Amino acid sequence: MHRAVRAGIVFVASAILVPIGTVGTVLGAFLFLPLPATLPKPKLNATSSMSHVYDINGNEIAVFREFETSIPVQQQDIPEVLKQAVVAIEDKRFYSHGGVDPQGTLRAMWADIRGQAVQGGSTITQQYVKNAYTGRQRSVARKIREAILASQLDRQAPKDHILYQYLSTIYLGGGAYGVGAASQTYFRKPVTQLTLAEASLLAAVIRAPSYYDPRVNAEPAEQRRELVLQQMLDQKRITPDQFNQAMAARIYVVGTATPEPKGPHTNVFPPERQQTQFPYFVDYVSKYLVAKYGHDKVYRGGLRIQTSLDPNLQSNAEASVANALRGTKAPREMSLVSVEPQTGFVKALVGGRDFGASQVNLALGACPPPAKPEEAGAGTATAPSDQPICVPGGGGGRQPGSSFKPFTLAKAFEEGITPERVYPAPNAYTYPHCVATAGSSCTVHNVEGEGGGSMTLRSATVHSVNTVFAQLIGNVGVKATAELAHRLGITRVNADATDAVTGRAYQSSLTLGSPDVAPVDMAAAYSVFAARGLQNPATPIVKIEDSNGTVLEDNTKREPKRVMQEVIADNVTDVLRGVISSGTGTGANINRPAAGKTGTTDNFGNAWFVGYTPTLSTAVWYGNSDGEVSDPLPHGTYGGTVPARTWAAFMSEALKDVPATDFNQPAPLKPVADQLDRQARGGIDPGYRRYADQTGPGGTYQQGFPPPRIAAPVTTAPTTTTTIAPFDTSTTSTTTRRPVIG
Repeated sequence: MHRAVRAGIVFVASAILVPIGTVGTVLGAFLFLPLPATLPKPKLNATSSMSHVYDINGNEIAVFREFETSIPVQQQDIPEVLKQAVVAIEDKRFYSHGGVDPQGTLRAMWADIRGQAVQGGSTITQQYVKNAYTGRQRSVARKIREAILASQLDRQAPKDHILYQYLSTIYLGGGAYGVGAASQTYFRKPVTQLTLAEASLLAAVIRAPSYYDPRVNAEPAEQRRELVLQQMLDQKRITPDQFNQAMAARIYVVGTATPEPKGPHTNVFPPERQQTQFPYFVDYVSKYLVAKYGHDKVYRGGLRIQTSLDPNLQSNAEASVANALRGTKAPREMSLVSVEPQTGFVKALVGGRDFGASQVNLALGACPPPAKPEEAGAGTATAPSDQPICVPGGGGGRQPGSSFKPFTLAKAFEEGITPERVYPAPNAYTYPHCVATAGSSCTVHNVEGEGGGSMTLRSATVHSVNTVFAQLIGNVGVKATAELAHRLGITRVNADATDAVTGRAYQSSLTLGSPDVAPVDMAAAYSVFAARGLQNPATPIVKIEDSNGTVLEDNTKREPKRVMQEVIADNVTDVLRGVISSGTGTGANINRPAAGKTGTTDNFGNAWFVGYTPTLSTAVWYGNSDGEVSDPLPHGTYGGTVPARTWAAFMSEALKDVPATDFNQPAPLKPVADQLDRQARGGIDPGYRRYADQTGPGGTYQQGFPPPRIAAPVTTAPTTTTTIAPFDTSTTSTTTRRPVIG
């Protein structure tokens, strides 16, 4: 039999590897060498190094490491259902082949030569040999040696023993080596007690433990488990009744914001977290880095990670949230995120009242499923630091209500509409295409603000008049508004006006805050207004070095990207200043130049205040962690109440020792409108632009921009010397930068 296997390998090598020439010759030579009498000693459980995490001052705040476990199990303790699940998905011919799958081996070698992603095809025996003897380095020589040793192992050991060794040592994510440790890691039970639903999930994880980790990527893990069960059914390893029962027991991650299902489900437990002074921020750093570099590199790569965490601001943020939530109880929650506009550094982040009680970080939202391992190159992402990164938090995000209106406002300015354009402002307005249903229309009311008569776009923003913005998005377009929000860093909203997670198309209700967004994205997007149209995407990372001292990322050297004209950003800021001085956000007054916007959703489900000074942008969300409106916020809890007061408390403390700085006086928007007219008319200057008030033919018109106000002296932010402590606190490096806050 084994001679036949060897002959088969040579035959396939001749057929497939002839174009490769040298490789075919080398493979043939290796296969005709005498096999070793004994196998070398296995090298299992490759060592890993912990990663150290530091704050902006160079003080260690956390360690990322996997508590590697390997719980010994006896061969008879591994349940048959687990063996069948693994064989079904990993190597259905395991009991009939000679340790090597010739076609799969050569296909993988050919992929290695062409530099493509890793291909399937290795037998269980080959996988065990790779883990125990040859290592994971991708090369033709390693693949050849793996095939030879697998063939030898198949001669020397019974199939059941090979499967036992494989299941006892394979890495299954979360620091778990072997099915004994994995059963405790994911299900908190011994392997002997695994059900079919649980066993099929463990089998699903094998292919790519980071990607198919059900605690992080439940949807891909569920899809992979369904494939395992289907394979088991097709191969007659389970009955249709067993298949249906296991399929019905969908994954539920204990401790998340999602209520526990009442019917059958598979409980998966979150990883045990180390104690840290700033758990929400550390959780954000972990998820951000895993999304960018992959789990293994972050938790096993020995990185040195300097974050943007300002411990004083973080403590202030946690105290502000705790004070706001005093006298309430779960599921009532609050999140606060603060971003430095000039750098994109996240200075403080709070995702709820108690991370220990619920490891759901409400400062973050939902993200699209990550790329599959074969699409991303072994499961690691390499997103550039100049692009916003979606960081999943366990929550789904929350509707921002009217705090989304500034994106429609900014787009209107880009289209040449001025703040003084007059609109009808009825208390109710019916507009078409508000939802995806064909022929649908909606009647919108003014929740926070006031209505009646006509008013300028400036006044409609200051007083949060929904009926005006329902008309405005008809002027500028849903896709144009979505593109601008995406451009500024709202990762949940795609530029084509679709939801990045669900794929559904947004309609006119977009302007009133229908998407589910993350507080960290809102703080980052508003920071673009503060930075006068320049963007450094939000990041908690200042610098990363690997275990050899090689710099992987240095965000102190990032160059901001212009995503909006200065004149547009400055005019948005000028309008939003009125929200705090005389509009719906007077509760956010901090006695220094500031701008912002309130937001409240239907039935008082969510309340927001997002605002900024020239050098600090902060978002506050207030609502229920479960997203349900069955227990809404108290009647009258608008964004201008609890969220605005919390924002003011945080910002006042954060800026108490920082000199007040003013925003730049905005240039008139009329040149923008004239330029658009000239482009539309082939270069002919039409003079002053005139606008109808939307009441019908012959309506009132407004000509040009109102007389400019007398410009107040502008105090620019002083340049200071900020010392960012390096990893080794015995030395310091001084860099001239703008102040951290202001």
